[in-house]
Amino acid sequence: MRLLQASASSIGSKIVIALTGLGLAGFLITHLAGNLLFLVGPEAFNEYSHKLISNPLIYAAEIGLLGIFFLHIAKTVAAVIGNKAARPTGYAVRRWAKTKNPKSRKSVASSSMIATGTIVALFVVTHLATFKFGTFYQTPDGMRDLYRLQLEIFSNPAYVLFYLVAMGILFFHLWHGLVSAMQSLGLDHPQWTPRVMTAGRVLAVVLAAGFFIIPIYTFVLSRSGQ
Repeated sequence: MRLLQASASSIGSKIVIALTGLGLAGFLITHLAGNLLFLVGPEAFNEYSHKLISNPLIYAAEIGLLGIFFLHIAKTVAAVIGNKAARPTGYAVRRWAKTKNPKSRKSVASSSMIATGTIVALFVVTHLATFKFGTFYQTPDGMRDLYRLQLEIFSNPAYVLFYLVAMGILFFHLWHGLVSAMQSLGLDHPQWTPRVMTAGRVLAVVLAAGFFIIPIYTFVLSRSGQ
């Protein structure tokens, strides 16, 4: 009960948002690492995919991930609504803060977290439907041929463009979100803040670059006829 009450407070909500955000970032790292096996070849990619989807714990992991995802969204939306309700003259306050505090970290990325987060959420639903419930191809070994499915999907330039735009928006979200999450957990210190900001933004760039490589490589590979 005390834990629920603490998580409902302003500080508690920030911590929950930070922890769930970092949890989702951790998922992105592992997801990207697995997807990059596509560059190795069909055997490596399909074997990895088969081990993942045939593991009975995958269902519990998916439910847990879904819970973290929705908790992150719900807490973020509630925090934004709460902040606006507490500052009905928000525009005037922000304008004052900008002029009186030249070191303010407010940016376009921080101001559009709800918008970018919503777009990313819609992309996740579309992406999941496209791949998880896409055409079922099978390898001679009896495994699902996700390599062939990905090659087929990313042979469509419209989907490649859609994916790249979504990853650009994800990068925008991570650019502020990773830094904000680490600061919410108490890593905001004159000595550590620059390092935290650098680490968060480097990770955002690495993740975005990795997710950019996959559709471009797959599209080129599909066009080469291999």
